Amino acid sequence: MQLIKALFLRLAFGVVSLLIISFITFFASAMAPGDPARYVAGEKATEEQYQRIREQMGLNKPLLQRYGKYIGDIAHGDWGTSYQGIHEPVSDILKRSVPMTAKVAVLAIILASFVGISLGTIAAIRENRFTDRSILTLSTLGVTLPNFVLAPILVYIFAVKLNKLPVGWEVDLRGPEWMYLLLPVIVLSLRPMAMLTRLTRASMVETLRQEFIRTAIAKGVPPFRLYTKYALRNAILPVVTTIGTTFGFLLTGSFVVERFFIMPGIGSKTIEAILSNDVPVIQACVLVTGFMFVVVNTLVDLALPILDPRIREAQV
Repeated sequence: MQLIKALFLRLAFGVVSLLIISFITFFASAMAPGDPARYVAGEKATEEQYQRIREQMGLNKPLLQRYGKYIGDIAHGDWGTSYQGIHEPVSDILKRSVPMTAKVAVLAIILASFVGISLGTIAAIRENRFTDRSILTLSTLGVTLPNFVLAPILVYIFAVKLNKLPVGWEVDLRGPEWMYLLLPVIVLSLRPMAMLTRLTRASMVETLRQEFIRTAIAKGVPPFRLYTKYALRNAILPVVTTIGTTFGFLLTGSFVVERFFIMPGIGSKTIEAILSNDVPVIQACVLVTGFMFVVVNTLVDLALPILDPRIREAQV
């Protein structure tokens, strides 16, 4: 019962976090320079037309009342209407953009986690040897190399020189989708991969020096079982926690990656909305990004008691 209560408490904190994000985004947009009604009406609109549009948009009402209506509309699935082009409903824009960003971010975190944990474990096992030093050198390079530098390098090598992968996303894909996703996923996962490698190594090195590991070695536990069941299982907890927080980096990093590879995701759509002052789209994209981050971290909180019985017993 206490465990269920703890889980519901985490969900409640997630909802509060989303409300705070929506509050900050809404009020920042409201206080930003420019008048949305004037922007929608256009330069040639009369004062009467301008006032009518302002009333239709609810801009003549108090700020808190507008925020309450905004939250109520979102709860009913109404995200507003874009100021640009054909004034498309924001919900339709999200339906097109969210799957792409979610797909790239999930693939990137899976790749970063698998490679990072594997390399970190190997480095810890071969501590202070050539393998360990090589992995640490590569991970340092991965941490220091930014996305906007790595992306053009990989595109030049694999798309321009070798002509093996497409340069960017296309409306009509001329090949399998994985060919278009490969470079963005690699670029987005490199920095988290390097961070997880170093963290896994540090945690594994500390765990391998514990008394219960020496006892297992003395009892003749096979090396593979020793490193996986005994050492890695105890060293993985801070890594799993970091994976949750790293997902936020992937979401923000996707803004640069999606823009560079011309991908129709939330990142590129948010940048376009910022450049064109499309407030409803900006608010929706920020809120959806925050929602994805909260969901992943809630899943991490649910996974920790499963991985470590001590946490589960403490919660109970």
